[in-house]
Amino acid sequence: MELNVIIKTISKYWPMFIRGAGVTLIISIIGTIIGFIIGLIIGVIRTILMPEKGIKRILLKIINAILSVYVEVFRGTPMIVQAMVIYYGSKQAFNIDMTPLFAGIFIVSINTGAYMAEIVRGGIVSIDKGQFEAAYAIGMSHVQTMVNVVLPQAIRNILPAIGNEFVINIKDTSVLNVISVTELFFQTKSVAGNNFKYFETFFIASAIYLVMTFTVTRILRFIERKMDGPENYIIYANQMQVETPEDALRREQLMKGNK
Repeated sequence: MELNVIIKTISKYWPMFIRGAGVTLIISIIGTIIGFIIGLIIGVIRTILMPEKGIKRILLKIINAILSVYVEVFRGTPMIVQAMVIYYGSKQAFNIDMTPLFAGIFIVSINTGAYMAEIVRGGIVSIDKGQFEAAYAIGMSHVQTMVNVVLPQAIRNILPAIGNEFVINIKDTSVLNVISVTELFFQTKSVAGNNFKYFETFFIASAIYLVMTFTVTRILRFIERKMDGPENYIIYANQMQVETPEDALRREQLMKGNK
């Protein structure tokens, strides 16, 4: 590997690398956000208490079955296969013509949604059942319990997993080159096809991927620390006021002085 080749490649083809990195970030950011929303909705639905009988029980079972199929299918098949089936299959079977960029965002979103559904469900299940019971006892519905009690805690617990999905999406967008999405891998392959310097060109791409994932990881860890708050909390008062030995001694001295 020659350093001057890398410098020449960057100086000549930097607009293509920047454009590819931009498309990669757009797809991964939008896909992760939409996927999180999908996973949040599915996670909440799948944790609804099953009614003992009636039409609600049947309806909820049907919905859970459909959601389970969705989660298993998209978690059990590679994204590259999903991209081929959705992009080309939608055109052949339903005559739906999607742009590569829209198809890429759609594929990443529904793929991420399947993983996020299990992540969110795990976060909800991790919350102590006593909090559910207490919320139901004061008359909260399932949705109110989730919004006001459970989800704020669950989201903080699953934030590392959400960040991990974001990082995975940045790297997995490379498979979308099979449907001609002009993301970073596609642009890098085009550059390597022009200069025939495959090793140096893909070395540049790997460095760009590393910078993006490292930056995202640091930002997410900063957000985690902000959500955790200060390490040392000053408790000014609580429901049980515990008297320290020093306070007890001071109180006795004051009582003697008053006598």
